[in-house]
Amino acid sequence: MPHVRTCGILPGERIKRSVAQTKMTKLDSKKPQPAVPGNFFNEMSAHELERFLDFVSRFMTETQDTLLLGMPAREVPIMVQLMRSHLRGRLETPSSLIDGSGLARGTAHRLIEEMVEKGLIAKRPRTRSGKTFSLHPTRRMIDAWMNYVRRVKSLLGTAFGLSEDTDYFFGASYLATAAVAPLPVMPSKLNLPGGLRLLLHADAGFMAMQKLKRQFEMHFGTEIEVRALSIDRLHREILDNAGRGQSRYDLVTCDVCWMEEMIQAEAIRPVQILDGGEARDLMDFHPEALSTVQRDDILYGIPVQTTPELFLYRTDIFEQQGLEPPERLGDLLECARRLHDPARGMSGICWNGARGTPVGTSFMMLMADFGQPILNLSRMGNGFRDQQLAGKELVPMLDSPEALEAAEFLVEVLSWSPPNVLQMSWYERARCYADGKAAMAYSYTQILPLVENHPELPSFGHTGYLPHPTAPGIPRNAPLGGWNICVPSNLKSARIGDVSLAARTLTSAAATKLYIENGSLVSSRFSVCNDPVVAHGRPVIATVDKMARAGQLQTWARPAVPQFNALVRILGEEIHTMLLRNKKPAAALRDAQARCERAMGL
Repeated sequence: MPHVRTCGILPGERIKRSVAQTKMTKLDSKKPQPAVPGNFFNEMSAHELERFLDFVSRFMTETQDTLLLGMPAREVPIMVQLMRSHLRGRLETPSSLIDGSGLARGTAHRLIEEMVEKGLIAKRPRTRSGKTFSLHPTRRMIDAWMNYVRRVKSLLGTAFGLSEDTDYFFGASYLATAAVAPLPVMPSKLNLPGGLRLLLHADAGFMAMQKLKRQFEMHFGTEIEVRALSIDRLHREILDNAGRGQSRYDLVTCDVCWMEEMIQAEAIRPVQILDGGEARDLMDFHPEALSTVQRDDILYGIPVQTTPELFLYRTDIFEQQGLEPPERLGDLLECARRLHDPARGMSGICWNGARGTPVGTSFMMLMADFGQPILNLSRMGNGFRDQQLAGKELVPMLDSPEALEAAEFLVEVLSWSPPNVLQMSWYERARCYADGKAAMAYSYTQILPLVENHPELPSFGHTGYLPHPTAPGIPRNAPLGGWNICVPSNLKSARIGDVSLAARTLTSAAATKLYIENGSLVSSRFSVCNDPVVAHGRPVIATVDKMARAGQLQTWARPAVPQFNALVRILGEEIHTMLLRNKKPAAALRDAQARCERAMGL
C-alpha cells in the first residue's frame, strides 16, 4: 500500500484566505455569544432540523391537548421559535419571540430571562446605547438541540424497526418500504386528444424517459409526443410558447435556475395537489430540489431530476501516486499540476470552459467555492437565501475579492487542463474524463452514465465522487442543478386535470426507479435512493443521497432571479475573453460588474 499524503499548496498560491478560529463559548459564561448560522449543522441539514422542530412543536401540542396536561416544558415553544428564526436568517426581538411562543407575555418574558442566565440565549445590541437588542441561540442551545435530535431520531428509528445506528432523513419516506413498488395500473386512460405532448431537455437523463415511451403510452392509454431541445433552445421555446394563444405542449421541463423567470413571466401555472396523500408524498423529495418549485405554499412544478455538480477523481491514479483527493482549492491545483502529463495524454483536470453558458456557469460555481454568491445574498442557515430577492440582495458581487480569487484560479488551472478546454461544455468534459484523458473533473450527475454504465472505459469502477473543493474556511457543497416538470400557463383548461395526473406519474417514485433501471443515475427522492435494487452497483446515487441528508446540496450558487440567463451570458463572454488572455482578470470583472448591474436594472 503506497504512502498516502495530501497535496500541498503551491508556493505563491493565490488562495491566502485567513481562517478565523472562533473561540468556544464557555457554558457558564455570563455573556454567551450568538451562534453563526451554518456553523453547527454539519451532521444534519437545516431542512431536516426544521422538520424536526415542526415535529416537536406538534408533538407537544398533541400531548397537551390529548392528555389534558399542562405544558411539561414551557421553554420549548420559545426555543423552537428561536431555532427556526436562526435557521431562516430571521431576526427575533423580545417582543416577536414572546408573540411567536404563544405563551402569556409575563411567563414568556420570565422564561427568556432565565434562559439568558443559563447561557442558552444571547442578547445582541441593535443600537449603540444597547437599549434595544435581538435574541439568538447560543452554541450551548444549538449543541443541546443537536444532541436531542440524535437521541430522538435513534428512538423513533428503533421503534419503526431500524437498527440503532441507521442514518435516515427525518420526515422522509424511508420507513414506508425498503423497495419502491412498480408503477400501478391506471384505472382509466387519460382523456387527452392528440396524446400527451412533452417538451424535454436533450440529455442522458431524459433519454431514459424516452426509452420508456412505449411503456408510458400503455400506462396512460394515449400516445406521447416528445420534443427534445438543447438547453438554450429549450429556454427560448418555453418563453415563446408562453406568448402563444394556446400551448403547444402539455408539460415542459424547466431548469431549476429558470423557475423565477418562468413564474414572473407567467409561462407556467401552479400544479394541483389533490389530497393529503399527495401532499405527504412531497416530503419524499430532497428538500433543496423541492425548494426550487415552491413559492410560499404554491407549487409551480414537480422535481424530476436532482442533478448536483460533483467533483470526480480517478481513485486508481490517486492511489498509485500516493495522493489523497483534494478538499481545498489549493490542494486541487497541486494535484492537477502533479497529475498533468500531456506526453501520456493525461490532463490534470477538465471543466466547462466553452464560451457562453458553460464557462459562465463554471465561474458562478467557482465563486461559490470561494464563499461568495454572484449576487449580494443574505445568509440563511448554512448557506444563503436565493429566492424572492429584493434591494441590496440584487447587487452583483463581481467586484468582490472572492470574484478576483476565482478568476485568477481559473487562469492558473488552465495550465493543467486539456488543450481544448475552452471549447468544452457539459458533455465534452464528461467524455474527456470517462475516456481516461483527465485525472479529475467536474460533472453533473445526469451525465454520469458515460462513466458508470460503460465497463470498457478506464474510469469505470475507478471514480470517486465528492462535493466541490473550496477555499479555506468555506463549507464544501455540491451546487444543485436539475429539472422540474411544469404545466404551461396557457394550456387548454380541459386538459389540465389529466395533464396534472401525468406530471405526478412521471415524477413518482415508481417512475424514477424505472428511469434508473434504464440508464439514468439521478433521483430527487429519498425512497428511491434507499431502494436496494437502485443502490446496488450505483455508488453515485448513494453519494448524492448522503449529501442531501447532510445539507450539502445547495442552490444559491445560481440564484433564482429572472435575469439569471443574462448574468450567465455576460459572465460567459467576459470570463472566456479573459481566459483567451485578451483581458486581465481585474478588467474582465470590472466590465462584467458594469454589464451585470445594467442587466439587473441598477
